[in-house]
Amino acid sequence: MSPDSILYTIAVWAIPGLLAITLHEAAHGYVAYALGDSTAKNLGRISANPLRHIDPVNTILVPIVMLVTLGFMFGAAKPVPVDPRNFRHPKIDMGLMAAAGPIANWLMACLWAVVILIAVKVGLTNGISKFAYQMGQVGLFFNLLLATLNLLPIPPLDGSKILIGVLPFNLARLLVRYERVGIVLLFIVIAAEVYALEFSEKKEGFLFDALLTLVKPFEQIIESLFNIQGIIIT
Repeated sequence: MSPDSILYTIAVWAIPGLLAITLHEAAHGYVAYALGDSTAKNLGRISANPLRHIDPVNTILVPIVMLVTLGFMFGAAKPVPVDPRNFRHPKIDMGLMAAAGPIANWLMACLWAVVILIAVKVGLTNGISKFAYQMGQVGLFFNLLLATLNLLPIPPLDGSKILIGVLPFNLARLLVRYERVGIVLLFIVIAAEVYALEFSEKKEGFLFDALLTLVKPFEQIIESLFNIQGIIIT
């Protein structure tokens, strides 16, 4: 990959990627505040400003290294701090707060679908519309991928917190106890996936392939709603 193409690729991914992960976290904070916990608001985390959510390693370094070496990127923002003791219904409200992140990503995916539609209507004959079109593709795909990954019921992903909100108390408490183990297992799986992609001839690993399968129904719904069949990068 030449320096010019690297810079262009980073430019295409930067805005959609930053918005996807930062607004995901801001949505958590906003819903937490609406449900009675002002921890995130007091720390300025209910904001669309990416600088308030950026983690130097997980938001910048890791995605750039992945993009340069593997051709795609993935990253994370700083988790929004939440104190469930401030919620009126801690177990249920934690689930609602957790669901806010993936919902924000689905809404952003719809907005990027609109960008794609406008770019196609304008015509991909100039650099600006082509750039917007490519950003739209990345934004739509990345948001759907991020929402789908976070819905997996693996601690500490949002899906586990949503599951805790609906499980009986004893089962919910058991899932909370294994949150730290879940973090370790998740990092091991991701590290193994990256290693396999980097040092084997496979273009897709098991986790990525499984996520694409789960993303597909959401992708098809948005394609149908916005009449953009066949132009999403997956």
